[in-house]
Amino acid sequence: MSTVAVGVDGWSGGWVAVVLVDGHFAAAHHARGLRDVVALVPDACAVAVDMPLGLCRRGWRDADTAAKRYLGPTKSPSVFMTPPRPVFAEDTHARASALCRELTGKGISIQAWGLKPKLLEANSLYGHRAVSLWEVHPEVSFAAMGLPADSGTKKTWQGQRARLRQLAAVGIDIPDDIGTAGVVPTDDVLDAAAAAWTADRIAQGRARALPDPPQINDYGQSIAIWY
Repeated sequence: MSTVAVGVDGWSGGWVAVVLVDGHFAAAHHARGLRDVVALVPDACAVAVDMPLGLCRRGWRDADTAAKRYLGPTKSPSVFMTPPRPVFAEDTHARASALCRELTGKGISIQAWGLKPKLLEANSLYGHRAVSLWEVHPEVSFAAMGLPADSGTKKTWQGQRARLRQLAAVGIDIPDDIGTAGVVPTDDVLDAAAAAWTADRIAQGRARALPDPPQINDYGQSIAIWY
């Protein structure tokens, strides 16, 4: 029986998914909603999404700290520290940052605040019986594949070429034509492919977690970044 794994990344137009079958590229999809893009692959064994899953009541998540440590000084800035759940109930960045400072000692960056709509969307599905989601961070996945830390950022030509080569080295060859998903920015497709690599490892029982064992939050949810 074939192993179908899906990696998902958010982009300005919604969500993009890369599908692997037995570790090799099979398809790419995009949709406005996360539930919609996941529904396009009903036979998926594992779905890995580049989005924080599981939030704390106060303080920072151990997963983000562990991921920064794993990546080292060059790549660690790519990991945003995820604020506690109550912060995302605020309606302005100023109020959210003030509450975050109260709960963690630091405010929330405008970049992290910008994740709010997709973060809440993903967390509304986390733990849902019909959708089994696993959290990943693409840079952690690429590092686990063997991508050197000095390969450049994903926004640069150097960085994108390096990531394409690294994906090919682990058996994921992304074709020039990926159908309607071709409208999605290159770096988001690459991130989804890296997430799919981890989803395949999850499906095979070979993935590892940061931290290990995963943190359990006050709501009984498991929090870990998988690779």
